[in-house]
This record gives sequence, C-alpha cells and structure tokens, in this order.
Amino acid sequence: MSQVLNLYTTLGCHLCEQALAIVHPLVAEKGIELKLVEISESEALVEKYGIRIPVIRLENREEELGWPFDSQAAEAYLELAAA
Repeated sequence: MSQVLNLYTTLGCHLCEQALAIVHPLVAEKGIELKLVEISESEALVEKYGIRIPVIRLENREEELGWPFDSQAAEAYLELAAA
C-alpha cells in the first residue's frame, strides 16, 4: 500500500505554491502519492487550517508539518513518518 501525503491548500495561496514546489520532488523520489486538499470546500478544514496553510500530513499519521518548512524539514518529516 502506497502512502498518501496531503497538502492542505487553497486557491491563490502563494505559500502553498512554494510548499508544492518543495514537496513535489520529494514525493516523486519516494513514491508517495501527493493529494492536494482544498480547504475552502469544508468548514471544518477552514477552521482547522485557515490561517496555518500550507500544511502537509501523511494520511496514516497524526503528526503534521506546518509552514514555514524547507526541503530538509519536509524530507525529515517524511523519513520519520516512514519509520
């Protein structure tokens, strides 16, 4: 079973675009599926992530990584989660 990394985002979020540029090569390298989650489609997600996006979270983990993060932090998160 492959892992899925959720990237919580919304339209017009320039920080989310930066986060996507960071995580996209990492998930491609590690064979992880990347799922963009549009928070504006859910009131619960807006309440949870509205001022925190971008946030990444592997679907099988409770731990999240919120912005700001760089490629080293994102890779460390993915490595820890895989352990």
